Amino acid sequence: MIHLIVGNTGSGKTTYSLELKRKTQGIIFSIDKWNKTLFLDDKKPTDGLKWFLERIERSEKIIMDIVSQLENSKTDSILDLGLSKFEHREKFRKYADLNGYKLKIHFLDISKETRLNRVIKRNTEKGETFEFEVCKEDFNFMENWFEKPNKKEMIEGIIITE
Repeated sequence: MIHLIVGNTGSGKTTYSLELKRKTQGIIFSIDKWNKTLFLDDKKPTDGLKWFLERIERSEKIIMDIVSQLENSKTDSILDLGLSKFEHREKFRKYADLNGYKLKIHFLDISKETRLNRVIKRNTEKGETFEFEVCKEDFNFMENWFEKPNKKEMIEGIIITE
């Protein structure tokens, strides 16, 4: 089973993924961890969204190969990849359909106020789910960037609210 974990910045995707891992014994793919480990040290101040998206795309090619291996061994994949856009989620739905894999979307529908408070707390405490600081400007950018899943996407999906 492929689990798509969807939610805006600070919604609790990584925390939710860790709990899902405990329940399913699945493997988590967290794009924040991949970005921090593989790319952030090389990022220049002038590098923007396009720079990140190119690296995410490259990472996802490897992730999809590993997901196929996990599917063959009957191990769940938990994709904490941001998945902020319909088209990004659709890429994984098509991939699952093409390969005959089961897919479930988990949408963390959490208020902006709660999410902002979580981000501020995470930035300060730098706990288990902290990978890098999210500034207020980036948080606000994501408010307009994120596309909430539609009703069709959520058929047989799970919606988590506060």
